[in-house]
Amino acid sequence: MTTTLELSAGPARVVLAPDVGGAIAAYEWHGKPVLRPTPRDALAAGDVQRFSCYPLIPFSNRIADATLHWQGASYPLPRYLANHPHAIHGNGWRRAWDVVEQAPTHAALELVHTAAGESAHEWPFAYNARQVFDLADDALAMTLAIENSGDAPFPFGLGWHPFFPRTAATVLSFTAVSVWQTDALVMPTMLERVSTAWDFALPRPIARTTLDHCFTGWQPPATLRWPERDLVATISADAACTYLVVYVPKDRDYLAIEPVTHMTDAFNRADAGEPDTGTRVLAPGATFSCTMRLSVSSDSEDAGGV
Repeated sequence: MTTTLELSAGPARVVLAPDVGGAIAAYEWHGKPVLRPTPRDALAAGDVQRFSCYPLIPFSNRIADATLHWQGASYPLPRYLANHPHAIHGNGWRRAWDVVEQAPTHAALELVHTAAGESAHEWPFAYNARQVFDLADDALAMTLAIENSGDAPFPFGLGWHPFFPRTAATVLSFTAVSVWQTDALVMPTMLERVSTAWDFALPRPIARTTLDHCFTGWQPPATLRWPERDLVATISADAACTYLVVYVPKDRDYLAIEPVTHMTDAFNRADAGEPDTGTRVLAPGATFSCTMRLSVSSDSEDAGGV
């Protein structure tokens, strides 16, 4: 059975699963799920793909053909999704994290990736990672940090993969400049201005919209509203997270709004000379961090304040 750690603050409750990718198993407010609830069988099995939220480190989304090309070298990476040719979401979500701080409204988790032996296949560069969770009555703040613990610089990116409940009445709003069109395997092909069909600058129901795309020039926040549940969730993040992956699968009862620091396959594209991929390079001994915040309110309260 998966070991969990619970935080609480007034009407808010968060359940963490350090051993399962340092993931979130539940986030509730006044008993209402803010994030997609983790099914009991997924919790028991440690099936991180069905959890509420997990960290994306040292990269988000996909690396083409599960091979990192960097500074004249090629590094094979694991394919975590069956029948899928690309590497996805780094390795932090597949590893157990250690609890290093714990209080009623606060927890810190750490992960040491040595890049030695078998772990080198997960990611060829050594790093230390830290997640910090701070829960308030009406918000959950999550900070994700990475330190280069090796002797060579490497490309990296950070982000989160929070899943939210989706109903027929769910309303979405966010502002972005452009969006990457994709091929059948969700790899970017062409950058275009956001079309009317995918323009959620003004809040509107998701309805039959289907998305699995990376938006650029995101201007936080993004907002989800569930009128029938009297609930609003606002997703914001640091200035480093200028990309937003929006995943709205067809005929499912969930969606994902993912603040991230780079585009899909950013590192390979940057190595090939493409500009503006969001790729960052971490020097030996250097640290980088960013924070995502989920704020919650009642729908009536939010509407009354506009």
